[in-house]
Amino acid sequence: MSTRTFATIFGIVFLLVGIAGFVPQLVTSGAEVHPLAVDADHGMLFGLFPISPLHNAVHILFGLWGLYAGRSAGNSVTYARGVALIYALLTVAGFIPALSDGFGLVPLYGNDIWLHGLLALVAAYFGWVHRTPA
Repeated sequence: MSTRTFATIFGIVFLLVGIAGFVPQLVTSGAEVHPLAVDADHGMLFGLFPISPLHNAVHILFGLWGLYAGRSAGNSVTYARGVALIYALLTVAGFIPALSDGFGLVPLYGNDIWLHGLLALVAAYFGWVHRTPA
């Protein structure tokens, strides 16, 4: 798979996940949801992943960035590296109790921790290791 394909696929998935977070039938209100400064309509996507409207918007922005980045090789490498770095930071923040509420803005705990770590690893591979043949 090329880095351009990676960026496009990640873009599509992020976009779909961001939209899914706004579909009430896919979101359950979990009793374990941390209090947030912006806490309207937060819950658990698919009953597994903590989300909020701001969290959904961030996923949609990453999705649009991925779709744009997938149009060129250089932009797709930048996207992969950006996703790797940002999601690695989000993974670490999820392990720090004072930051697991994303500064009161987005939930960063539970299943989000390992998912963010996995996304960071895959993106790091495409950003720094993988080379698409000429």
